[in-house]
Amino acid sequence: MSTERYTHGHHESVLRSHTWRTVANSAAYLEGELVPGRVVLDVGCGPGTITVDIAQRVAPGEVIGVDASEDVLREARAHANDVGVNNVRFAAGDAYALDFADDTFDVVHAHQTLQHVSDPVAMLREMYRVTKPGGVVAARDADYAGMIWYPPLPGLTQWMDAYQAVARTNGGEPDAGRHLRFWAIEAGFADVVSTCSAWCFADDADRAWWGGMWADRIRDSAFAVQSRDQGVLTDADIATIRSAWLEWIDARGAWFTIPNGEILCRKPTG
Repeated sequence: MSTERYTHGHHESVLRSHTWRTVANSAAYLEGELVPGRVVLDVGCGPGTITVDIAQRVAPGEVIGVDASEDVLREARAHANDVGVNNVRFAAGDAYALDFADDTFDVVHAHQTLQHVSDPVAMLREMYRVTKPGGVVAARDADYAGMIWYPPLPGLTQWMDAYQAVARTNGGEPDAGRHLRFWAIEAGFADVVSTCSAWCFADDADRAWWGGMWADRIRDSAFAVQSRDQGVLTDADIATIRSAWLEWIDARGAWFTIPNGEILCRKPTG
């Protein structure tokens, strides 16, 4: 995981989105597995809002969040401290070589992580290794090509084309949501439940938040830097895309939806 190139980076404009995430809005498919006493590993935990929410649900069970970035782990620890959750800890780690024994966790979870790694099948196998018999590996990832928005502004189409190009140059799969079931089967999982859920941004507050966040990300985040470095976007292109996001916020009838694939893979008990 430490050798992967993360397309988004951890600029404030990115964390504005990531810290919005909770179990309810980003891992509802997993809620039935989050019962008191469970031991959980959250792989690619980022700023830890989902991780801490999981910890509150499974207390007194222990939750560990791992991420390749020490900077974002400081954010996660601060969040846990702010909300007073003490059954969670965070550590730097490599998703391809998790520093845990076989059969350690009841639930091993990854949210929006598989899309950024070059070998998602290997990562799933490693997640499976540290899962207890009878436990589950859970993953949820967006599908960029499945995103739909209105109105069809040319600047947003240019944004999508640029994101696809940069993410693939970085070795990721931006349309990961549709691949999750296949990756799980390739990883050797026999018991795979596949579902889908969506985020939707339509009312005034949600449009202002989502559009404003992406207007800043296209200018300020690691994605902006990488798109320039890779020759995908010029400064003029970035200005055009930023303007399109700001225009979208106030467009009549504007709407944006993001489909997410989900998998629950149960490890056999025998």
